[in-house]
Amino acid sequence: MTVTRLQTRRDVVRGAAAIAAAALARPSLAQGAARIAVIGGGFGGASCARALRRLDPKLQITLIEPNTTFTACPFSNEVIAGLRELRAQQFTYDKVAADGITVAAQAATKVDAQARTIGFGDGTTLSYDRLVLAPGIELRFDALSGYDEAASVQMPHAWKAGEQTALLRRQLEAMDDGGLVVIAVPAAPMRCPPAPYERASLIAHYLQANKPRSKILVLDAKDNYSQQKLFEAAWKELYPGMIERIALSQGGRVTSVNPATNEIVTDFGNYSAAVANVIPPQRAGRIAEIAGAADHTGWCPIDPVTFASKRVPNIHVIGDACIAGGIPKSASAAAAQGRACAAAIVNALAGKPPETPRLDGACYNTVAPGYAFSLKGIYQPKEDQYAEAEVTTSPVDASPEMRRREAERALDWFKTITGDAFG
Repeated sequence: MTVTRLQTRRDVVRGAAAIAAAALARPSLAQGAARIAVIGGGFGGASCARALRRLDPKLQITLIEPNTTFTACPFSNEVIAGLRELRAQQFTYDKVAADGITVAAQAATKVDAQARTIGFGDGTTLSYDRLVLAPGIELRFDALSGYDEAASVQMPHAWKAGEQTALLRRQLEAMDDGGLVVIAVPAAPMRCPPAPYERASLIAHYLQANKPRSKILVLDAKDNYSQQKLFEAAWKELYPGMIERIALSQGGRVTSVNPATNEIVTDFGNYSAAVANVIPPQRAGRIAEIAGAADHTGWCPIDPVTFASKRVPNIHVIGDACIAGGIPKSASAAAAQGRACAAAIVNALAGKPPETPRLDGACYNTVAPGYAFSLKGIYQPKEDQYAEAEVTTSPVDASPEMRRREAERALDWFKTITGDAFG
């Protein structure tokens, strides 16, 4: 059957509106309080679960997360550079459970949106009235020729904090002075866009002190990146001649890798690395696709006011997994989205209209001990996406004292966001 373009667009709009309306409809509860399930115990999921408990103590809240310890990505680049211990990044869910939230240490393997049930590997199921997906990212091991999960043992991505973080650290320690460290950066969208450049900076700090003849090469599938002028000024000031970046238009896009030889291939050349940090392309966590919330891009379209999925009723998506326009995929954004989503759910259950969120976020980048800069933004829904309402960045010509204060504020921010999420 032939369908005209006008009909297709009208049907899509009608379908999206129907899903959004269903997602906001107050559920018909047979008995007791509404059952809210949250899949994913990162900054978004944990913040959402705790916010739900604060806003409505009567809710039955279950946080589903297979790992009993969460390892935070912010500040993990300092672990790679030997400036911080991995245990400083790790948090349990003990205080989340103490709030009266059920913490299910299992992996969700199935979501039946029609029946409103979640399936687990052991065959058990959990019913819900509303489901919040906060699965973070999944690394696309099928997107770069030669790079798969086995290859990450030789060429660590260190893009999910934990063992990979420690592995990259060990490889840097074992490298001979004069070795080349190559960091392969994928195209957007990706988790924490400035993090690869912070990583290059802190690795340079380690090498400068311990292996001063070594160099860092950043192969980038983008021409421009967040806070670029600040990073470039810092590299020139702190690490002159040590960090080279090849942008997309200069041939920086990595097309394949060879883990056996640590060779990285781009559009215009091959590079042999002593240490290869390969960050692959990403998409929403696997459970988002299983639930039907991810579209052809691999990410999840949402209503920006309520975070309701545009594809599946009674499901909300927050954090790195969702398509949120101008908001970067970051811990700060995920936590803010979690709190806003919790408020939207509580309002909907009470039959109240949603409030338009005004989300704030901060991104701190440390390029050396006592030297940091930041980007702070306020974001609001606009034309079905989030847009920047106000964004400020640290000045390029800031004084050393300002850089030091930014580094202190970065630590305070980390203590605050982890305390809010994990107690």
